[in-house]
Amino acid sequence: MNSISLGSYDSGAMPADKAQFLALYHASLSDQLKKKLQFRDEGNGVWRDFRESPGSTIRELQQFLKDAGFMPKANVDGVFGYATQAAVRLFQEYLRTVEGDASIGAPDGIVGPNTLKKMEEWKQRKAANGDFVSEWGRSGAQNPSPEFGRWLGMLARAKEFYTGNPNPILAHIEQFKQPTDTRKVGAWDTSPDTIHLIGIRANETNSDEKRRNDDLFVLLIRGMVFKFWGSTDPNPDLAERADIPFLVESQHHYQFGWHKVGDETTVYRALRPASSGVLVFRDKNRDRKLTEEDVVKGLDPSPNSTINIHWSGIGSYNFSAGCQVIAGKSYINHQGKLIDCTPHAATSYKELGGSKGRGAYNVFADLVLTYAPPGVHTIAYMLGRDETLARFDPESQDFVANTVSRMQGGRMA
Repeated sequence: MNSISLGSYDSGAMPADKAQFLALYHASLSDQLKKKLQFRDEGNGVWRDFRESPGSTIRELQQFLKDAGFMPKANVDGVFGYATQAAVRLFQEYLRTVEGDASIGAPDGIVGPNTLKKMEEWKQRKAANGDFVSEWGRSGAQNPSPEFGRWLGMLARAKEFYTGNPNPILAHIEQFKQPTDTRKVGAWDTSPDTIHLIGIRANETNSDEKRRNDDLFVLLIRGMVFKFWGSTDPNPDLAERADIPFLVESQHHYQFGWHKVGDETTVYRALRPASSGVLVFRDKNRDRKLTEEDVVKGLDPSPNSTINIHWSGIGSYNFSAGCQVIAGKSYINHQGKLIDCTPHAATSYKELGGSKGRGAYNVFADLVLTYAPPGVHTIAYMLGRDETLARFDPESQDFVANTVSRMQGGRMA
């Protein structure tokens, strides 16, 4: 068979209205890019047309992904869209990392002869064993891992503590009157059914010329825990203003969207503030860090709608002017195993395309897209500090530094 990929569709499955079909995913793109009526692919500058593929291969692919637990909520509609691409990449990543099958190659979201062969082998082997569903597919909020329960418990304890003991940062949030995607403590979501991302700032009181990728991100999804690394701080070299913005430490409401929404060449999937924007403090004294002096001077008067959660290359450079950024080099999976993505992770935009993608960041984005509950397009993002984590888990004093250092090493364990 010829390879099928993003934009392919079965005979007779062409959407009657392309704009409507793409609207859910393209809502945050610029008006000009929405008019393209194409799918935005991984490669730098690559957009994919709707392309007919004879027969019903894509429906069969989608049914396999659904049955195997990689695409639980998506429709079996015969159109190879973003959710199908994400599910294919997750299947490829699962084979590579959980089952240890390196022959699958790079998780590129393309179904060629090798991936199709692996799917057939999966069906035969799993059917013979009476177990067709992946570990990721079997997991859920109703049967969470112990680690998932510990992190969720920390969120609940933090909410209980800060409800009666607001710190100066949370006091500013409580007094803020405009609509915002930054939540007051009483509205913090601690539900196991919600997708939670926890960002933990390390070395916040230290000034750094580049603001290194030394922070930890913990994804709680479908009863599982995945860990990523990057930065929650702005790189002063990329900021348009000297008083660089720092996202406030609280919980924020984010939704599926895009980064660089008006740039045809570099736009890619990211998470964006859900509606009104999030709250930030500015570095008023220009010392390149968030200090008590900055907090005393108060929040920026208007919510900021440009603080996204996006890719930070392979991790060697902080691609952030204030956003929350995730490195592509490596991550720790649901089993606590270090996963090296270096062979197929682009260092920057220039390397994107072919076998080079966004590595660990794609795993993060694909998990969020594919395993969100039906009809849910948002996550709860809690940002805190390493010393705050230690307050609710005293044994985690060096947890952030040790975990990030392990991932920066980038070797499978």
